[in-house]
Amino acid sequence: MVLSATLSARCCCRWQPSDPGRRQLGVGSIVVFLHQGRRRRCGSLTLRRCVLEKNKREKPLPISLEETAENLEDENTLPSGKIEDLVSLHDVDVSKKEAKDLDEHEQTQSEVTYIEKEVEYVGEEDRILTKVTDKKKEADVDTEEQTQTKVTFTNDKKEDGDNGEQRLTKVTYNIVFVTAEAAPYSKTGGLGDVCGSLPIALATHGHRVMVLSPRYLNRTLDKNYASAKDLGKRIRVSCFGGEQEVAFFHEYRAGVDWVFVDHPSYKRPGSLYGDENGTFGDNQFRYTLLCHAACEAPLVLPLGGYTYGENCLFLVNDWHAGLVPILLAAKYRPHGVYKDARSILVIHNLAHQGVEPAITYGNLGLPPQWYGALEWVFPNWARKHALDRGETVNILKGAIVTTDRILTVSQGYAWEITTAEGGQGLNELLSCRESVLDGITNGIDVDVWNPASDKHIPFNYSVDDLSGKHLCKAALQKDLGLSVRPDCPLIGFIGRLDYQKGTDIILSAMPELLQDDVQFIMLGSGDPATEQWMRWAESAYRDKFRGWIGFNEPISHHITAGCDIILMPSRFEPCGLNQLYAMRYGSVPVVHCTGGLRDTVETFNPFADEDGAGTGWTFSPLSKESMLAALRTAIKTYREHKSSWEGLMKRGMLKDFSWERAAVQYEQIMEWAVLDPPYAGRDAAL
Repeated sequence: MVLSATLSARCCCRWQPSDPGRRQLGVGSIVVFLHQGRRRRCGSLTLRRCVLEKNKREKPLPISLEETAENLEDENTLPSGKIEDLVSLHDVDVSKKEAKDLDEHEQTQSEVTYIEKEVEYVGEEDRILTKVTDKKKEADVDTEEQTQTKVTFTNDKKEDGDNGEQRLTKVTYNIVFVTAEAAPYSKTGGLGDVCGSLPIALATHGHRVMVLSPRYLNRTLDKNYASAKDLGKRIRVSCFGGEQEVAFFHEYRAGVDWVFVDHPSYKRPGSLYGDENGTFGDNQFRYTLLCHAACEAPLVLPLGGYTYGENCLFLVNDWHAGLVPILLAAKYRPHGVYKDARSILVIHNLAHQGVEPAITYGNLGLPPQWYGALEWVFPNWARKHALDRGETVNILKGAIVTTDRILTVSQGYAWEITTAEGGQGLNELLSCRESVLDGITNGIDVDVWNPASDKHIPFNYSVDDLSGKHLCKAALQKDLGLSVRPDCPLIGFIGRLDYQKGTDIILSAMPELLQDDVQFIMLGSGDPATEQWMRWAESAYRDKFRGWIGFNEPISHHITAGCDIILMPSRFEPCGLNQLYAMRYGSVPVVHCTGGLRDTVETFNPFADEDGAGTGWTFSPLSKESMLAALRTAIKTYREHKSSWEGLMKRGMLKDFSWERAAVQYEQIMEWAVLDPPYAGRDAAL
C-alpha cells in the first residue's frame, strides 16, 4: 500500500453509524480509513491527527520507514504516493526488494518496529505539533491543513533547544459572506451588525474577505452605496423560468471587498423585507437571485486584479442565503467546480425559514432530483384546511442538510434549537447534525459602543471613573421630563415591541412594578397595541414612565448609558446585543434565562468574593412573578449595597465582547470545516 496525498487520523472522534471505516482505537494509535465517507468531529478540543501531504518527490512510495524519517529530518518534506490508496502506519507492507536491504537483525524479527507518531493539540495558536521519532533521531514538525492540501514550512530555530523547530505559515482562507443585510449599508437587526463587523475582524487576521448583499435602493438607503462603483460585469442566472441579469457594485473598505448585487427587485420603497402592507411577496425570488449571484461572484469578479476562485469558504447567513450550499452541491460540484469549497451556515433566528409552496421549487434553478433536500411537510394541526397537504419547500432546511458546518450566535441557542421547544419544527433534523453544530456569541463594535468616546451621550466615562454615568442618568431624566433623582432606580427597555421580546410580560407587570419607587423608560416599535399602551401608560404614570415609539440610535445610546438596569424578558434570544451594550456601559442587565442571554449574563452572587461575582440577574421561568422577583432583588441591591452594585457595573464593563474574540472562534470552526471533504455533492464530482 502507499500513502495518500491527504491522510488524516484522529483519536476520540465520533463517526456516523453507517461509516464502514470505523475501527477500535488505542491510545497513540494512528488509524487510516479506506472509506471515503464522512468523518465527524467530537466536541473536545483534543484532536489527534497526522497529516501526510502529497509532494513532488521523484521517488514514490513504498519506501522504507528509515528513509522516511531521514527525509523528514533532512528535507522537511513528507513522503507521497498515489492519491487512491490509504494505509495505516502500523500496517505498511515492506516490499521484498526493500526487505533485502534491512539488516540481518531486522530480518529475523517477526514484525518490523515502525516509527511511532504522537499527535498533540497545541492550544492558543490552534496548531498541531507532530513528533516523529525513531530509535536514533527525533524531529518536531508543526503541521496544518489548507484547503489546497498544500503545506509550506518556514525554519525558525529555538535558542534554548538543540533541535530546530519548523513553524507552519498561518493558514488563511478566501471567505465569502452571503447575507441579506450588512451594516452600515443595510440593517434591520443583529444580522446586519454581524455581517458588518465580523468580516473586518477576519480581514485583520490576514484572510481575504468578500461580503455579498443586495444593493437596496429605497431612497432612505441610497446614500449608503454612494462609494460603491459599478464593476461593469453583467451575468445571467437561470431561475424562475428564465434568465435573470444582475450587475455588481463594489467598494473596498477596511480590508474587505463589499460587493452589492444590483437588480430591479431591490429598488422599491419600504424596508428591506416589506412595507406598510406586509412582507414582500417576491422575497423568494429576490434572495434566490442573491444566492445564484453569490456563487458566480468568486469565479467572475476580478477584485484587486484577480478572482477569489473556487477554493472559497462560504459563510451563509439565515434562509436568505440558504440556497448557496444547495447550489454548490447540486449545480457546481457535479461539474467539478467548487469541489474543494466549503460552506458554513450561520443561524441568527430559526423562526424565519424561507418556507414557500412546494410548486415554487421549479423556480429555484435546482435539478429535480434535489427536491427532497428542501421538501417540508407541515403536520396536520398546522395546515390551513382539509385539502391542504402541507407540502412546501423550506430553504433553511435545505441548507441544514447540505452545509458542511452549522453555527448559531450563542452556545445556549445551539442547544435550544435541538429541543422541541426551541427547534421550530427542525429540532430532530438539527439533532442529527449535532456533531457539526456549534455556537459563537456575537461581538459588538467596541469603538462605536464605547462610553469613553461615545458622541451620542452627554458625558463620557470609563471603568476607572464612573462619575460621567451619574451625569448621563441625570441628563436623561431631565430630557424626558422625569424627576432628577440619583437615588431612584432607572429601568430601561430597548427593542422590538413583539411577542418574542416579552413585552406582554412587561405590560402585565407594570402596574405592580410602578407601585415601587422606580422610573421606567421604553424605546421601540412594532405591535400597534403595545405602542398604544405606551401612550396610555405615559399619561397614567406621569412621574414614573416614559415611552419612545420608533427607533433612534442616539437615544438608544443615551438610554443605555443613563439607565441603572436594562430589562430583557425575551421568550427566546439567539444572542442578544442590548445586554452586551448594557454591560459595556455599566448598566446592569436583568434578563430571562434563555439563549445568548444565559450565556452572557452571570447571576450576581454576593458571597463569591469580597465584592461578589456576576454581572446581573437571570430569571426563569418566564412569568410576571419571576421577573418582578429578579427586578426587586436588583432594586434592593442598588439601594442598600452600593459597593456590590459598583462591583456589578465594573465587572460588566471589563468583559470582552469584542469581535476580535469572536473572530478567533470562527477561525477554529473554519479549520474544522476544511478537515473533512464536502458534506454534500462530492460523490457526483468523483
